[in-house]
Order: sequence, then structure tokens, then C-alpha cells
Amino acid sequence: MKELIQKAMEKKQKALSEYESKLLIQKAGVPVPSQGLAKSRKEALQMAGEIGYPVVMKGCSDQATHKTEMGLVKLNIANEEEADRVYDELVAAGVPLDGVLVMPMVKADREFAVGLGRDPQFGPYVMFGLGGVLMEALDDVVFRIAPLTRFDAGEMIEEIRSKKLLGEFRGKPAVDKRALEDILISIGQIGLDHDEVAEIDINPLVTEGTNLFALDALVVLKSAD
Repeated sequence: MKELIQKAMEKKQKALSEYESKLLIQKAGVPVPSQGLAKSRKEALQMAGEIGYPVVMKGCSDQATHKTEMGLVKLNIANEEEADRVYDELVAAGVPLDGVLVMPMVKADREFAVGLGRDPQFGPYVMFGLGGVLMEALDDVVFRIAPLTRFDAGEMIEEIRSKKLLGEFRGKPAVDKRALEDILISIGQIGLDHDEVAEIDINPLVTEGTNLFALDALVVLKSAD
């Protein structure tokens, strides 16, 4: 994990790419879907075939923090012909890319958000709340100073106004709260162990059945100044 951060700092990156960000949080124990970073059309098509259609393809760059608005996110790609066309669209988007990120199309039941920030007085803190497109609209989030105990993480989960979504919902199983607690604790620990990390934004953190996955992540690094 430290090697990944140091390499980015040496390159004077302000943030890790999505691919790098998900590698980092995965090393801390946060589950992410299988992913591959394709450096060529051939690699992208091969990865898509191995993952199995439908897939998601994204233009991957540490300079692209708002990928959807930049046209760098393509969902529900059904076959090789479509993947071939999408690869051209991503490369032609006008953004310098590290490669094309290929991952499975996850059928999300619920969307949450998890974050890490730093307070000038109290240090790293963890955020948890409703995620996806509803995050800004409903502002249903809670905060705790790191390090988090399991009791702290459990309290956070119970304090959001939308906590009913954590139970059985429309025929879907209840969220694995212990696994969710583990994620909150792990994100707080990253902040304690790595001063170079200024922020972490995981949105959405989704459920698919009983599984939790970080579908998108952004790790922002501290300025070298």
C-alpha cells in the first residue's frame, strides 16, 4: 500500500486513479469487484471476455475525478462488438488515459457511501451514509473520528435516517452489518497509517445479495507543499 502511495507522490499525482484507488482500499480489506486495466484494445476485449458480459468500461486517469461527466463511463456493454466500439469512444474522449478499466456489471441492490477526511484539530475521520445519486440530495451521512471501534462503526450504521434500507428490503437479504463495520474500521485505519492520504471517497459502496463492493473509489493525496 505504501509503495502505491509513494509511487504516485513521486509522479506528483494529486490523486490516485480509480484503478489505483481500488487497489489501495482492497489491500486494506475493502471488497471490490474483479477489475483489469487494459493498455490496448486487444487487452480490453480479452479482459471483458474473461470477466463475462455484460461489463463496464471506464477511461482511467488520475486526472479524471468526474468520469461520468467527461463521458468516460460506459455501462452494460453486452458483447465484444459493443466493447470494441466503446474502447474507441473512451480513447477519443480527449483525456490522457492510463488505460481502460474493465469490470463486471454489478446489479446493485442498495447504494451507500464511505469516506475519509481530515480535521485540522482531531485528525482523520470516517463518513458513512446513503450513496449514489441520492447522496447530495438527501445528505443522510454520519461521522466519527478515527480510530473506530466496532461499537463506533455499529453506531454509525444505526444513526443514518435511511437505516431501514439495511434490513430485508423488497425481497433482498439484509446487509451484512459486520462486513460493513469492517469496511468503516479499515478506512479509518488507512487515515491513521498513511498521512499522505488526504481524502478517500467510496461512492457507491453497493450490496449485491449479501456481498458488499466498492464500485468506485477516489483517493486524494496531500499536497507536497
